[in-house]
Amino acid sequence: MMNKLFLIICLIIPNLLLSQSDDKIKKTTYSVIQSNWERFFEMLSIPNDGYDTPNIKKNIIWCEETFTELGFDVERVMAKSTSPMMPNHPLLIANKFISKNYKTVLIYFHMDGQPVDPSKWNQENPFIPILSENINGKWVEIERDKIKNNPNPDWRIFGRSTSDDKGPPMMLVNALEVLEKLNKEPKFNIKLIIDFQEEMGSPTVVSAVSLHKEKLESDFLLIIDGPRHPSNKPTLTFGARGISRITLTSFGPIKPQHSGHFGNYAPNPAMNLSKILSSMKDYDGRVVIPGFYDGVKFSDEIKLVMDAVPDDEDQIKKELMVASADKVGENYQEAIQYPSLNVRGLQSGWVRKEVRTIVPDIAIAEIDVRLVKESNPKRLLSLIKEHIINEGAYVIEGREPTSDERLSKKNIIRFDSKISYLAYRTEIDSPIGNWATKALKKAFNEDPIKKRTSGGSIPISPFVTTLNVPALTYPSVNKDNNQHSPNENIRVGNFIDGTLGMVYLLLEKID
Repeated sequence: MMNKLFLIICLIIPNLLLSQSDDKIKKTTYSVIQSNWERFFEMLSIPNDGYDTPNIKKNIIWCEETFTELGFDVERVMAKSTSPMMPNHPLLIANKFISKNYKTVLIYFHMDGQPVDPSKWNQENPFIPILSENINGKWVEIERDKIKNNPNPDWRIFGRSTSDDKGPPMMLVNALEVLEKLNKEPKFNIKLIIDFQEEMGSPTVVSAVSLHKEKLESDFLLIIDGPRHPSNKPTLTFGARGISRITLTSFGPIKPQHSGHFGNYAPNPAMNLSKILSSMKDYDGRVVIPGFYDGVKFSDEIKLVMDAVPDDEDQIKKELMVASADKVGENYQEAIQYPSLNVRGLQSGWVRKEVRTIVPDIAIAEIDVRLVKESNPKRLLSLIKEHIINEGAYVIEGREPTSDERLSKKNIIRFDSKISYLAYRTEIDSPIGNWATKALKKAFNEDPIKKRTSGGSIPISPFVTTLNVPALTYPSVNKDNNQHSPNENIRVGNFIDGTLGMVYLLLEKID
């Protein structure tokens, strides 16, 4: 009997101690968050358009001061830009060494944001964050200081970069402070790479990773960016598509012409370009260019991974207000495993109140091609170009047509393209995947949703290829955050949960 009692006590005490430890971690996390709201508002109040050099410098200084206070050695590094017309801002590399017996995790985040048009926002200044409450389906501003006293998790903080991407680094700052309050250290060495031009395509990252390879040398890469799954459950993302861009320009008369005098006579560039674009896809949204999807195959095991993601496709279509989805994959998760060809903008002549009775002189289509690990981006661009030629176009690259070409060639198309960055993907059953899964399960008492890849693109492939490290994204913000758009926001509950998850990641040792 005594032996049984002893065994029961031995089983109960560790769980009791663990529960008490979790309670202390969660209470300390909440306390730190509550004491740091003003710091977050201060961070958000620094404008961060990548073209606004004086304010980008203020963001750089904020990061330098903040992470130095947290025990990091912080260094500015310059690198060659792939876009000479853009400002060339430094990146920050920060290092916090804990133990030679620990693994090293490189954490990437960015501090710049998308440009703003204040006239489109429901607040006076997108860089003065406001607190809002949903009342009868409408967001209503409330006194900001209310957040300091038992905030409602469904309240939102509105302002540029609340979610993309100042929210996640502030969660990291909070988490590091939590460990200080608990007299604990992270269970791995930490390096940071902070990007101030991500929204501009990270033009210096490729060069910086190559130049500073030794300083960035790590065992794993963690990206803190992006939204959770739409269910708002804890999420891990193991890959991202890459991206390349194409601009197609079709030429008509040398200048716009009266459609009465020259309609039926002067070739219309908008019609010619429309025919080329429509020839690229079928009515189900599948690219019909031969070879475009080559190499993308799913094993039964991979299908099970994708099927485990709890997407509500009826709800997705309802939110998009579309009757049906394109038939590229059998479901949403399959669809984003394929390369995509998307017309993101069209321009020709004038429309609406400025419409004119003319034959336009040019038509322009802006296209993005999302890349996957299985496809060669140069090959995809070549396939698209060959398809345009096969449709009867005369293709030129990087220049305007000459007078002789205009007079001798029909359907001239200018083809300009750029590969921004490649796709990456890490195996789900891997040391970094198992570490993050274990940490988030401790934080939230449930397994995180595991996404094989995200549909969007982040400039991570240079790290993966040059440093030879597996990469993983910890997304934490709410899906409906209006990222890149007016009225960007972060849900208070997501900010709190995101910080808690980061605390548990820092406390979890990597085997």
